[in-house]
Amino acid sequence: MCLIALAIDQSRRFPLVIAANRDEYFARPSARLGWWVPDGGGPAILGGRDLAAGGTWLGLTAAGRLAMLTNVRDPSRVDPQAPSRGLIVPQWLSGQEPNDRFWTRTLLSGHNGFNLIAADFKRGECFWGSSTSSGPRRLEPGVFGVSNASLDSPWPKTDRLKASLAASLTGKTALGAVVSDLFAALADRSIADDADLPSTGVPLEVERQLSSAFIRMPDSGYGTRCSTLIISERVGRALVTHVLERSFSAAGGVSLLRQTMLKNWPPRYTDAPDAAPVTESEVTESAGEDTIETESPPAKRTRVRSLLKPVSAVRR
Repeated sequence: MCLIALAIDQSRRFPLVIAANRDEYFARPSARLGWWVPDGGGPAILGGRDLAAGGTWLGLTAAGRLAMLTNVRDPSRVDPQAPSRGLIVPQWLSGQEPNDRFWTRTLLSGHNGFNLIAADFKRGECFWGSSTSSGPRRLEPGVFGVSNASLDSPWPKTDRLKASLAASLTGKTALGAVVSDLFAALADRSIADDADLPSTGVPLEVERQLSSAFIRMPDSGYGTRCSTLIISERVGRALVTHVLERSFSAAGGVSLLRQTMLKNWPPRYTDAPDAAPVTESEVTESAGEDTIETESPPAKRTRVRSLLKPVSAVRR
């Protein structure tokens, strides 16, 4: 991914909302949203897949892990021999290492610059870590954004997407309205003013083209390959999570929409061992803009538990 906005525990109705764009060269082969098993085994992952290196930019598991990755843009520090950053996501999702060992190993593994947002909802934890930081930062409830710099760096497109995400949750009770708002925000092609552009080591004209949420650089064969939404909704006492991916070709035209729905996901850290399991639900595909199946019964007002464990509970 190259642009992510995340809202966690900011809405009674929608406790987890993610809006993200993946920007990549169109010639790089990849698979659309679906369930797949990493090379070497491990739990099945729901997400797209980089077919060149075998990793992914965004994925989740039925067991309650989630990870999203962006590159840190710094051409002067790119090592063409570095391991693929996309492999970091399935390594987190496998859950085979304690958190401290995973972060230490990952930050010392010689990857080119990256940001990683990684959650383990069974433990009630979410972290941001980066190749530019000394260690992971535990995230608390809030709205966060990251592009190709550090978490919440005030880049214009990051700030715009965070603002759109926060606004979409204000007073909204219809899932369809939230989906429509966020896909529109991810499709924004507004170019930032030169005075507001970051300086990342690329030419000014390239910096301008990269400053919009939705990118098209036909001369370079580069642009936004897909837009992804993950929206968890409270329906009665249950959580239902909608995962939608809209993919785009270099030629433009009609986008393809893939979507699925997960019941009882994400699991709450207070869930009993016999909590209802999450199954690998079917992923459907359609073309066009008017086929999003997102209507659910209205949520009843019930006691709400946070997705994240309070800091006081973590320190015990």
